[in-house]
Amino acid sequence: MRVPYDTAQPQRADIDAAAGVVALDFGTNWCGYCQASARPIEEALAAHPQVKHMKVEDGPGRPLGRSFRIKLWPTVVVLKDGTEVGRVTRPGDPDELTVLLNQAGA
Repeated sequence: MRVPYDTAQPQRADIDAAAGVVALDFGTNWCGYCQASARPIEEALAAHPQVKHMKVEDGPGRPLGRSFRIKLWPTVVVLKDGTEVGRVTRPGDPDELTVLLNQAGA
């Protein structure tokens, strides 16, 4: 069973202060693109168990998504020690995310 996008919004300061590699996954549970990209995202992250995967529900009035300027779902922002390494939008292949995770040193 897939983990749903969390409606709780972490604070941007907490994300910026996070140590290590974080995959911040923005989307919604009802989004068809999010559902289609779920498997490639999960496959890429399965090979990097040390990466913290945070699924955050995005939408109007959601400040965390706005602070990262998220425009399309899903968008996975990869951070290392609070600094953005890169992002991938609507991945159709695990390799798209794997490249970023490797760049982050995961």
